[in-house]
Amino acid sequence: MPLAGKGMLLTSMNIDPAHEAEFNRWYDREHLEERVAMPGFLEARRYVALDGNPKYLSLYSTETIEVLGSPFYLTALANQTAWSKVNIARFKDMIRSVSRITISRGTGRGAALGIIRLRPAAGSEENLRNALREQFDPSKLDRIISMHLLENDPALSKPITDDPKAPNPGAGDWFVLIDATDVGAVAPAAARIKDNAAFKPLVVSHGIYRLMWDLGRSDLPRS
Repeated sequence: MPLAGKGMLLTSMNIDPAHEAEFNRWYDREHLEERVAMPGFLEARRYVALDGNPKYLSLYSTETIEVLGSPFYLTALANQTAWSKVNIARFKDMIRSVSRITISRGTGRGAALGIIRLRPAAGSEENLRNALREQFDPSKLDRIISMHLLENDPALSKPITDDPKAPNPGAGDWFVLIDATDVGAVAPAAARIKDNAAFKPLVVSHGIYRLMWDLGRSDLPRS
């Protein structure tokens, strides 16, 4: 399976340009390394939008989805660093998705990423999963190297907020990820899903992102 592990945390947000330099410095110098060093985390990737909203996207792979509801992780969320608190308070339009990786086909990860957000109708999940599986054959698509389906866990995907009643209509959404070696290959591959009559009514949003950098557990400094 091209994606490490079976769980994934997807976060995406906008940031005011006045704070963007510090936001990127925090992500690059503290946040990604801090997360990948946690028990059960395997790797993380950062992206910036070429055509999409929010502007910034991060993917964190974990051994299992249960890692993202573990006491260790929840304690870390409740005890963020001072630098984290400053930057998190500045997030706009945040998306937070804790997902199971239910389909992952192909080999490796690409420099460009297509993402399609879907909202399944209640009771249609199995049929939708099977229909998407038929579309996930990167070997037939030039410059597409892998394709993946993330299915949100509604309970674990609650927004990070002090208000337990905060609405989150997208808590049960799914995300299709399309890894490509070239950005020009993403749109045609994504169109096979987002413009397909069977899926189009379920599409919430879509975008194309460029990889900024990635970090694996083996890249961390050894003590």
